[in-house]
Amino acid sequence: MIALNEKIYTCPVDVTLGLIGGKWKLLILFHLYYFTKKSYKDFRTNLPGISEKMLSQQLKELERDKLIAKNQLSIKPNRVEYFLTERGQSLGPLYEFISKWGIDYLMENNIDYIKDQHLYK
Repeated sequence: MIALNEKIYTCPVDVTLGLIGGKWKLLILFHLYYFTKKSYKDFRTNLPGISEKMLSQQLKELERDKLIAKNQLSIKPNRVEYFLTERGQSLGPLYEFISKWGIDYLMENNIDYIKDQHLYK
């Protein structure tokens, strides 16, 4: 058993899934990988199904786990931008694999995301 961040994990795969698992964390990391920096508002715009509470919680957990960091742009109004840390960037091959796999799956189901991606923003 592995104890980390007050949680118990069974193996390294369990640790990785604990850090990036769930619907939103991987999407947040993916957006930061492809767009480098994003504000809280950018996430709200580009992840329309996420609640403010969930987004805030996921960003805090990713920051706690040192996969992302934030840069304070201004205090009033409070503006920050998020970016991947070196550890978060090291998951780049995973983001690319998952994206390519999803695109291939869509193509097999007659959805050409590459041609029509402007429709999905």
